[in-house]
Amino acid sequence: MPLLLLDLDNTLIDRDAAFRGAVGAFLAEHRLPDMDLTWVMTMDASGYTAREEVAEAMTDRYSGTVPLEAIHALLDRGAADRVALTDSSREALESARADGWTCVIVTNGRAVQQEAKIRRAGLDRLVHGWVISEAVGRKKPEPEIFHAAADAVGVPLIGAWVIGDSPHADIAGANALGLRSVWVSNGQLWAQDSYHPTHVVEDVAMAINYVIAAPR
Repeated sequence: MPLLLLDLDNTLIDRDAAFRGAVGAFLAEHRLPDMDLTWVMTMDASGYTAREEVAEAMTDRYSGTVPLEAIHALLDRGAADRVALTDSSREALESARADGWTCVIVTNGRAVQQEAKIRRAGLDRLVHGWVISEAVGRKKPEPEIFHAAADAVGVPLIGAWVIGDSPHADIAGANALGLRSVWVSNGQLWAQDSYHPTHVVEDVAMAINYVIAAPR
């Protein structure tokens, strides 16, 4: 069974949209300026800013206005409570499984938070397994996390495809291992010169369908 390694945030699920919705509700609940939405989203940087750094910045900004517990709840559960899987993504995953692919999520992040997203979106019923950087002690693009994903389902890493939105974590990680990859651009332009994905598409459903149709 061929192996398909899939990123989670802003690949399988629209993490930024989920977090944006949570931030909007947070601002409204605490009667904070709507314009702070841009500030929080910029500080968050699509989840790449360390949680502790975001929490500290928000605590400084909203000191005396918002309880610390509310800030932590937003950062811990805000996105996880709102993520959803599109019909096209679900159908593409079902097609991959029907075609004999072993699908594994490979994601950086904290185990509790990432597992909550996986289950909330119903991905636990659509993939064969997942590995989370905190749980395995390695993070993308380190090769060990990709090997851990293959080991988790007992499928060789040789011949695997990697799908993800991060040039550094996903595509560079795949390139270092000699794996084929599809970059989910989300409307962005490829800007790296030292390495390139095998293919570029707009969204994850298109990426999965491309892999299914590609020669093995």
